Amino acid sequence: MSAQGDCEFLVKRARELVPGDLWAAKAWLITARSLYPADFNIQYEMYTIERNAERTASAGRLLYDMFVNFPDQPAVWREISVITSALRNDSQDKQTQFLRGLFETLPGRVQCEMLLKATEQCFNTLERAEMLLLLLRRFPETVVQHGVGLGETLLDAESIEDQESPVNCFRKLFVCDVLPLIINNPDVRLPASLLYKYLNKAAEFYINYVTRSTQTESQYQGSQDSSDIMSPSKRSSQKYVIDGLTEKSSQITDPWERLFKILSVVGMRCEWQMDKGRRSFGDILHRMKDLCRYISNFDSDAHAKYKNQVVYSTMLVFFKNAFQYVSNIQPSLFQGPNAPNQAPLVLLEDVTNIYGDTDIDRNKHIHKKRKLAEGREKTMQSSDDEDPSGKARSRHITVNKADLANSIEVLESFKLARESWELLYSLESLDKEFTRICLSWKTDTWLWLRIFLTDMIIYQGQYKKAISSLHHLAALQGSHSPQQITGQGSLENQRALIQLATCHFALGEYRQTCEKVLDLMCCILLPIQEGGKVQEEQPKVKSKFRKGSDLKLWPCTSRAIMPYCLHLLLACFKLRAFTDSRDDMALGHVVVLLQHEWPRGENLFLKAINKICQQGNFQYENFFNYVTNIDMLEEFAYLRTQEGGKIHLELLPNQAMLIKTSSPPMGLLQQEFIPVLQPSIQTADRHHTVTRGITKGVKEDFRLAMERQVSRCGENLMVVLHRFCINEKILLLQTLA
Repeated sequence: MSAQGDCEFLVKRARELVPGDLWAAKAWLITARSLYPADFNIQYEMYTIERNAERTASAGRLLYDMFVNFPDQPAVWREISVITSALRNDSQDKQTQFLRGLFETLPGRVQCEMLLKATEQCFNTLERAEMLLLLLRRFPETVVQHGVGLGETLLDAESIEDQESPVNCFRKLFVCDVLPLIINNPDVRLPASLLYKYLNKAAEFYINYVTRSTQTESQYQGSQDSSDIMSPSKRSSQKYVIDGLTEKSSQITDPWERLFKILSVVGMRCEWQMDKGRRSFGDILHRMKDLCRYISNFDSDAHAKYKNQVVYSTMLVFFKNAFQYVSNIQPSLFQGPNAPNQAPLVLLEDVTNIYGDTDIDRNKHIHKKRKLAEGREKTMQSSDDEDPSGKARSRHITVNKADLANSIEVLESFKLARESWELLYSLESLDKEFTRICLSWKTDTWLWLRIFLTDMIIYQGQYKKAISSLHHLAALQGSHSPQQITGQGSLENQRALIQLATCHFALGEYRQTCEKVLDLMCCILLPIQEGGKVQEEQPKVKSKFRKGSDLKLWPCTSRAIMPYCLHLLLACFKLRAFTDSRDDMALGHVVVLLQHEWPRGENLFLKAINKICQQGNFQYENFFNYVTNIDMLEEFAYLRTQEGGKIHLELLPNQAMLIKTSSPPMGLLQQEFIPVLQPSIQTADRHHTVTRGITKGVKEDFRLAMERQVSRCGENLMVVLHRFCINEKILLLQTLA
């Protein structure tokens, strides 16, 4: 008891001397240690003095002595815990660096034993895994004994914790930190089944990590600029942090590179038919196609081996290139402050040749009366002949360089992904394995992948299947973004509408086409244009270069999509307007729509005029609401003259009712007979009695309406056509019923 008291006295005396005379304090402790070498408190006090003075070497020697002589003391493990925390910490502060240096002074054997025992002291799975990982990295020889066990512990913890996403702290530590140590160590023997399991886990993790924003981050739901409602939806640019890890630990550089490296190592371990050196995705796919040709010739073991090679190699090429395609056409889907500020693109049927195959001389004013009269004598070439072979030939996708700078690479990615998908479904054994993997990964919930698959199905010309895929896409979009922006759907909703329209059009379902286009028109808010003409974004390419252009990637913006919508509407109505049976309403809609991109549609307009002349009369009461093109107005005015054929035109609202009525005199024309004319036109002379002078009165109204209409020629045409689509929605749909 007296010895214990002596020890306490010596330690206390040394502590009192530390602030004033450090060397005297150390002398007291050295003496105490000589007298009582088995006393822990004396040695711990010596260590504390050296540690506080940041003397790395002497503190390290004392820690080593305590670890060897007093392994069960809680104070020793508190110190070791602080040191191991510093080893795992990313911080570069002075204290952390000192503790790391202190650890480095210990002999390697002691470091290894210390880490191993420190691991045993951890009860938290994640902390234990990080500690053991520290051991494996510093002492690779321990990987054989502890590597696979640590990997399985992490995968078990992931299951026990019931993690919703594969991008979690346990999977990250396993895939990025433990797995490379295991598979790159030649002394670790693993069965092929375990290697495939690990490859599967790694692939699922990396693919979900790269595309994580579509599953884990909420989309921006604020108000959008009215001038561009289809611009990419904004997303958080903050760095992604995996729950349970630090921000630095959550960042993974070159995830695709890491994944293909794991594929390569697993392939070598499983004795696949590997090529030396790095190969492109196209080369890998070509090699897999060759392997598929004779895969059925192998015995069951070899067949299983090469089946896995084809499935995993082709699958990773597929996901990589599908991601590459979608991330370029819709970069806003994926996380990162460096995402390009680029309008999203949408794959659509190319209907730019809707005006017909004949190019016209832009400098020739063939809309003038004399030229039109001459034009009527000529046989008009039909512009509504469809090419029945279009779906059979290899389809071609075009995109403007201004919309997609790296278009060649993106379209190559689309091609590689498409061919990979086709290869995976070319054999029953591949199909079965790939389907199993997709089900386990829940790929049917991946919004970005559904966008790619929809585009691929549209490319293949399977429009009914594409419509089903688009409905699936809408359901996915609803689950990812349950709150819709009032009055305007989300970007994905608008993509779906325009693609549904293009699919219905390709199927010849023109009413449904029109319905989707008009729904989309309600979402479009026009950009303000100066002057009466809207500058077109799309260059006018002569039709001879368009022959093979079946599809086009269009910017998903109001400015680009509205012209496409007008093309689709024109395509629908022109088929109805130019049949043998008469349909003045459809013909009138065509005339309104032909104003867009004038004078590209002049030949089709001539065809419409020719049909009106053959009929001898024409009725379209919306004419003065929406036709503001001076050339068209001039031509219709000419039709009423003797030279123009004295065609009977009923273009004023209720004009037909007015002329046909046989009731007694009604006195003055009531205002409701002309409810939709411009206010200035409504003030025209209404004092024509419904008697012998009715025809003269109608002529006068027509003349005044024409004069007023000429004053509207400076109006923004896109605004006029947008109003036409919104206000006449019911009428337009009835016309196609």
